[in-house]
Amino acid sequence: MPGPGPHMMYALGSGLGLMVASNGRFSPHHCLCYALNAFFGPDIGSFTEWLTSIVGFGDSMGSDVADVIHHPLYYVVLLSMPLSFLYSWASRVALRKGILDSISGVPLSRPQCFLLISAGSLSHFFLDHLFEENGKTSVYTWILSTGWWTSRAPINPDAVMVISLLCTGLIVGFIYINRVRPSKSIKTQYNQSIKLVMIIASLYCLWCATQIYVVQPRRPAVGEEADLGVLVFLFIYFFTPHSLCILSMNNPKDNYHDVVEQLPL
Repeated sequence: MPGPGPHMMYALGSGLGLMVASNGRFSPHHCLCYALNAFFGPDIGSFTEWLTSIVGFGDSMGSDVADVIHHPLYYVVLLSMPLSFLYSWASRVALRKGILDSISGVPLSRPQCFLLISAGSLSHFFLDHLFEENGKTSVYTWILSTGWWTSRAPINPDAVMVISLLCTGLIVGFIYINRVRPSKSIKTQYNQSIKLVMIIASLYCLWCATQIYVVQPRRPAVGEEADLGVLVFLFIYFFTPHSLCILSMNNPKDNYHDVVEQLPL
């Protein structure tokens, strides 16, 4: 399974990319909170299990805690609230004492910490589901099960037509939304592009799901490709955590002198 290094480097690397792309709205405080929860977050239970084994008592309790906490949803449900208070307080102290810089000059709020904790948990399992248990995790096994591996996949004309129409619609729609116009709003174009991608992705998944789970006998949805599993996995464990990170960004109107001087320690 991935150790501390890959978890931390993946989260810090993507966090640094967001810092640059956002011109500092995703601050070092955001990046560190996100990385800590992607690295150590869901593994708190494993650490508890190790600690109880060292102490010599409570082994079964430590194992139970590890099983419950090491989950993309249970970690957030059980620990996000207290951890949000902790990270928000630590961010205020770090900014007030000059320990950790922030271009915008504001600490993390509790809602921002909640978003980053949730993003960190999902990013943790982005690696775990792919590289644990010798590649035989339940999630990875399901992803592969949506492909066609029994024999050479036949090329179905209706599948070619449906996938071609969807992909063409995605490209043409994106060009239409982002065409050159005298007056245009980047935010509007972004929102419309996101809606377009989500609609096409939903239709794509619907097609794959009907071919796999509805049509009898089962047919290859897109040749031998496991597109349904890949799209669902990427949506949950890649796009969602990075979207949560984006939602946690500071407001560009936040100002250091208006906020920091009023920070309680």
